[in-house]
Amino acid sequence: MQAMGIDIGGTGIKGAPVDLDTGNLVTDRVRLLTPQPSVPDAVADTVRQVITAFDWRGPVGITFPGVVVDGVVQTAANVDRSWLGVDARSLLGESTAMRTTVLNDADAAGIAEMKFGAGVGHQGTAVLLTFGTGIGSAVFVDGELVPNTEFGHLHMHGKDAEQRASERARELHDLSWGKWAGRVEEYLAYLEALLTPSLIIIGGGISKKADKFMPHLTSLRSRVVPAVLLNNAGIVGAAMAATR
Repeated sequence: MQAMGIDIGGTGIKGAPVDLDTGNLVTDRVRLLTPQPSVPDAVADTVRQVITAFDWRGPVGITFPGVVVDGVVQTAANVDRSWLGVDARSLLGESTAMRTTVLNDADAAGIAEMKFGAGVGHQGTAVLLTFGTGIGSAVFVDGELVPNTEFGHLHMHGKDAEQRASERARELHDLSWGKWAGRVEEYLAYLEALLTPSLIIIGGGISKKADKFMPHLTSLRSRVVPAVLLNNAGIVGAAMAATR
């Protein structure tokens, strides 16, 4: 069985059909830039363009970088604030003329990693973190998702953690891998104090460069591993959600 997964990010919108039996993308993904400003109608049109590229007819799962409750956007830290209160499920369904499901982007990535990736078979508390424009989080207890956690907005040094430790922060402040890893380790230690996870999965685009910073993470109690599905996890998880 197949479904379409679309992953909306602060800088890019990417998608592809997914084989739900294997978690593999059926074809190469299509990625378009997130429109600026990232207002709802412009983003919906870009999502439609991604779907049209595959001539897709079927269920569509779509991630959103914020809290989503019953399809309605509750927070929008890394896209335009005009999304607040928008029924994204209705908007994107009307724009694409498809049956759509909308969920938090990190939750989608976590769902995929727990089914097909680094979290397979894990019992206890697991945390997936996506480091990109911001920091997304997904928490699982014995494989069950605790949705919409948004731990990227924990306060550290008087600001949101993602302002210090996201991939965008690394690029913005031109941090070396070692310096950035120190910030990430401090953030992960904070999460350990709050949640006591036995597994932390590092996802998002930065997971492709795990060898550059993960060797610097030496003082954590949790097992820390890169995402197996890398930056495709959100697409896969969105497709999985589309058929639930």
